[in-house]
Amino acid sequence: MFRKRQSFSVLTCLLISGLLATACGNADKRESGTANNQAGNAAQGQEEILIGVIPAQGGNEMKPGADKLADVLAAKLGRKVTAEVYPDYNGVVEAMGAGKVQMAYLGPLTYVEAHERYGVNAIVTQLIEGKPFYYSYLIAPSDSPYASLEDVVANAGDVRFAFGDINSTSGSLIPGIALKKAGVFKSQQEHQFASVTYTGDHTATALAIQNRQQDVGAIDSAYYNNLVKQGKVDGKKIKKIWQSEELFQYPWAVVNTFSDEDIASIREAMKGIDDPDILGAFGGASGFAEASDEDYAAIRQAAIEDGRLKPKP
Repeated sequence: MFRKRQSFSVLTCLLISGLLATACGNADKRESGTANNQAGNAAQGQEEILIGVIPAQGGNEMKPGADKLADVLAAKLGRKVTAEVYPDYNGVVEAMGAGKVQMAYLGPLTYVEAHERYGVNAIVTQLIEGKPFYYSYLIAPSDSPYASLEDVVANAGDVRFAFGDINSTSGSLIPGIALKKAGVFKSQQEHQFASVTYTGDHTATALAIQNRQQDVGAIDSAYYNNLVKQGKVDGKKIKKIWQSEELFQYPWAVVNTFSDEDIASIREAMKGIDDPDILGAFGGASGFAEASDEDYAAIRQAAIEDGRLKPKP
């Protein structure tokens, strides 16, 4: 009886070993085939491109236009292109650094940070009324007693102040520098205002001012004007009380593995876009134009001044 049981056990082990060897062999073949397919796709330039988009106007507002842009670029490049609007500005920068995003729509500040950290390069920017510039505005309810930056500073203790995203150029960096120079603001925890809030995007800031949830807000001029044009905020209920100097518009940036040919194709495709859904998603743009890293020298200097970037030795 013992010998029969022993024989049965041996046969069972042999059978299991054979099945495992076959399964492993098939898995190796599948993995090898997948790797070969991926290598072949890469060699043919067929790898997918994921575009990361900062939520400058709010994710829901930008997603349809971003998807249409992805379709335009997919047709031009002959490969799959998808777009994702991230929940915050810094998330797009980190996604580029992690290799999850190959092309991104960034604010000027997030661009210079991404360039310094991960070597990404600006290739395209948006135009507003034919020009690649915009401003930081301070806005307030139309009947507000505050009519200037000086009024805001003089009455800081009574002012509920709203920035946009903490990494926004026009919604945080530029107005923040002005308020620091005036001596009423250092950080969200250290300031002379009644309160300091970061709303997360320009639409939220405009609505907070319109609905009197905040007294003064920092906002992108192009996005604000587009919100008024689209009727999403009531321009009669809001007034501009301060304007910065010209800021170079938001860049589209790519990781440094993009070929010159692909960059030229992207530029060509984007300069030909006239779809109102795409243009409207990006601050009511009138079109797109070429850009380069040198265009953001002033923003880089402002980020260094604010302690967000270290000066190069």
